[in-house]
Amino acid sequence: MASIGIVYFSMYGSTHDLVSEVATGVTDDGGQAHLRRLPHGLPDDVASDDAVQAAQQAQEDVAFAEVDELAEFDGIVFGSGTRFGSASSQLQGFFDQCGPLWAEGTLVDVPAGFVTSASTMHGGHETTIMSMSTFAFHLGMPIVPMGYTHDATGETRSGGGPYGPSLLMPQDGDKEEPTQQEAAIARAYGARMHRIAQKLAA
Repeated sequence: MASIGIVYFSMYGSTHDLVSEVATGVTDDGGQAHLRRLPHGLPDDVASDDAVQAAQQAQEDVAFAEVDELAEFDGIVFGSGTRFGSASSQLQGFFDQCGPLWAEGTLVDVPAGFVTSASTMHGGHETTIMSMSTFAFHLGMPIVPMGYTHDATGETRSGGGPYGPSLLMPQDGDKEEPTQQEAAIARAYGARMHRIAQKLAA
């Protein structure tokens, strides 16, 4: 049984919905999933928005991520909504705090994965995962892609693809949860990460 850390930032709750599906995939495969959120650090005029407040309150039971805890995980999945094709400043800031882990080689050979969400179909699903993955290159972490390891990867007409799980959540409010394919990809990815982490930790 492997222990998988899932470190994420979710402003409106969409990325939280996605990583929750990943966590389910980990536990369904017999692993331990540890959701860890990042503080929002938003200016007051943004943090006071009703939708932001509701999303943050819905995540209050999730512990905050700590850099030092990363060393305790057998595999780590990082998640963030896309910001102009890259990760949010909250996740980027967390990456920036990992200098000591880089210097000591703490995360070398610990598998890493990346997930994202976006409000438009071409808003950065793939580029955000690719840009986040540079963190793993520098820390010597093997990257676990989704590939076409589940039928839903080829069937989805919204989020999810060979790079990793993603979620399309338009701002018009017509969609309130992951599609069947998005959820299936995320769960399959969680199970895949768990299996690979188990092998590398053996």
